[in-house]
Amino acid sequence: MNYKDIDYSKYLSIDNGKGILLSKEDALVLKRYDIDYKKYGNLNELIFDIESLLDEEDDEELEDICSKLSEIYYYNYVNK
Repeated sequence: MNYKDIDYSKYLSIDNGKGILLSKEDALVLKRYDIDYKKYGNLNELIFDIESLLDEEDDEELEDICSKLSEIYYYNYVNK
């Protein structure tokens, strides 16, 4: 399966208005940690802040979100 061909929009239903898509569940987890996903201009910035928080917190849901977003970033924005 080629990950570039996956339509993530059917899994990710909230758009921050700047191209970052999240599921409703992921948005709720981020809200719980006071991470305002709407302020981020790109996915890499959001991932960086989540990883910084993970250095302090140990939360499986937050790790899952970071992993999903990192995978999306890799397959859509990293030159291979």
